Amino acid sequence: MSYFVTGFPGFIATRIVKKLVADHPGQNFTLLVHASQMQKARNSLADISGEQDIPQSRFRIIEGDITKANLGLTKDEQQEIAEEVTIVFHLAAIYDLAVAESVAEEINVTGTQNVTNWVKTLPKLERYIYFSTAYVSGNRSGTILETELIDINGFKNFYESTKFKAEVIVRRSWDEIPTTIIRPGVVTGDSRTGETDKFDGPFFVMRFIDKFSKIPIPNLGKGEALFNVVPVNFVVDAACNLAHFKDAEHKTYHLVDPSPHTARDAFALICQAQMGFTPHYTIPLRLVEGALSIPAFRRWVGVEKETLEYFRIGPTYDSFQAQKDLAVLGVTCPDFASYVQKAVDYFVQHKSDEAKIIKVT
Repeated sequence: MSYFVTGFPGFIATRIVKKLVADHPGQNFTLLVHASQMQKARNSLADISGEQDIPQSRFRIIEGDITKANLGLTKDEQQEIAEEVTIVFHLAAIYDLAVAESVAEEINVTGTQNVTNWVKTLPKLERYIYFSTAYVSGNRSGTILETELIDINGFKNFYESTKFKAEVIVRRSWDEIPTTIIRPGVVTGDSRTGETDKFDGPFFVMRFIDKFSKIPIPNLGKGEALFNVVPVNFVVDAACNLAHFKDAEHKTYHLVDPSPHTARDAFALICQAQMGFTPHYTIPLRLVEGALSIPAFRRWVGVEKETLEYFRIGPTYDSFQAQKDLAVLGVTCPDFASYVQKAVDYFVQHKSDEAKIIKVT
């Protein structure tokens, strides 16, 4: 086997490479890296090689750009890769909930079209693993099946709408490419250590609580939406196992918590872990939304207004296929309550690390 990975040295992509290296000794890796990330990629690769005592000759970093035809690769690079690559992981994307439409279209849609077109040229391809998101469901309610991809009520933001378009592109090529689509919920830090590279997802809640730690913290609205958070180690274990599982071909998997907490309960768990108490009163979500509409306030708090949409009633993500196949592979999703203290402890220790703080505009 020989692996090709986009999105390195991103948080999930780096961990996928680490796991594949450990689980499949002797295999080679080609890592497509944007020019702006080359030094970080080299550093990450050195860490991986050093940790696992693996020669760097097993890795090849190639500068490329998914927004360009043939990923910006030279003809020689294309030929060399085509002669050996058997499994492709496509993770490169823009994940910002407040992303501009033009940026999201170029990276998420055009980029995925280019990667998918290129994958069709690989004669030895055994599997194409495409990372989508559970939130291609947009503004739909009710139960969302892994087997469906429907745009009925639009989307909350351009991240969701462009990831929807990108998944449509991938699905159109199923007859030509052995594909597995991964749809994670909100991916957070490692459930064993709390480690994360960016303070997003539930860490936005921790940032909010931290700013108002001197006053009694209220519940934010009714919080009836389900809190679809999954730790990165679960997502990585699932994706790497499914990539080598024959029955995963031409399937889509919701990598979500099969028994999710409500947003209100998750907020209470975070408050208890971070402050030692749970909220005793509630303020309407519209008041918080109004405050976060003021640029200076949301920059101070460090929370994007778009985050609040996920506190409102949303869908339920069916994960029948994921639970069934991951049970065979011995992979399960930890409950948020079992690792919330790890996440909070990590946040408290690293909350001043500017590299982990998402800049809010």
